[in-house]
Amino acid sequence: MLIRTPQGWACRPSEITPEGVYLSRRQFLGAGAAGLLAAGVPALAEETALYDAPPAAEAPAWFAEKHPGIRWAAVVPEGEPVTPFAAATRYNNFYEFGQDKGDPARHAGALVTEPWTVRIDGEVGKPGVYELAELVRPHALEERIYRLRCVEAWSMVIPWLGFSLGELLKRAEPTGNARYVAFTTVMQPEAMPALRSRLSLIDWPYREGLRIDEAMHPLTILAVGMYGRVLPNQNGAPLRLVVPWKYGFKSIKSIVAIHLTEQQPYTTWQALAPREYGFYANVNPEVDHPRWSQKRERRLPGTLLRSNLRDTLPFNGYAEAVAPLYAGMDLRRFY
Repeated sequence: MLIRTPQGWACRPSEITPEGVYLSRRQFLGAGAAGLLAAGVPALAEETALYDAPPAAEAPAWFAEKHPGIRWAAVVPEGEPVTPFAAATRYNNFYEFGQDKGDPARHAGALVTEPWTVRIDGEVGKPGVYELAELVRPHALEERIYRLRCVEAWSMVIPWLGFSLGELLKRAEPTGNARYVAFTTVMQPEAMPALRSRLSLIDWPYREGLRIDEAMHPLTILAVGMYGRVLPNQNGAPLRLVVPWKYGFKSIKSIVAIHLTEQQPYTTWQALAPREYGFYANVNPEVDHPRWSQKRERRLPGTLLRSNLRDTLPFNGYAEAVAPLYAGMDLRRFY
């Protein structure tokens, strides 16, 4: 008999909203709003509306094959309500489309995501250029409820749909010299306004990296969807990294290249502002950003009446699972 012990970070079945309850969410929300009014607290219609997702986008054939019956899955971990779909897709950092949090949703529709290929090379036994479907088909897609924490002191809880980066890297057969994994974002100047701007300070393309043991960790995934549907362009379509114990800028979007190397790779924000953004970027409330504190965070969405402030958790709440990766390291120096 196979007995599977769940990881501490995994969502338990008792924490999953039953489908019937989810499908009746509008009545539930309406009743909640009525209760607030009865209690003398103003009901915020615009916040309630955030819980309704638009009609599901048509999925590519390979996506539907791996995840039949695609729908928005409402999974709520204990004490961690999932961020509304609209908030998660309208408040983003994707600087290729602009610096304002709403710019990605406004401009990313021009991004061409089909066909899509990813180059895997460097210290691997099986380098190659692969169609996205080739990368995804051998893997079972899983829904993972992960917190996303940004250095600007805001956070979300998002149900990602993806597969293990580590399992993909094993297929490429890393050599004994592979100590780091470097990632590169697509460059589409015709779709990305910042790439055409002479005022941009970023050395495009956007690049990020992980240590090999971080990349192989079971928490690290490559996401192809969120909320049970195809990943929206502004959230990194069609393939993005998700490393939940690190600040959001480490989870690079719209990946076109994965390079295994012996040397620590160049990363965009570390090169642009090394005092503010280190290579590791582990969520650490004891290490302040030079321009603001990291001890507290604002969980989105928030309102004037409910700011949703809370204490920042070490490693974004995943310390039990990932702290051993950094045993003996000075996390103030290696920030």
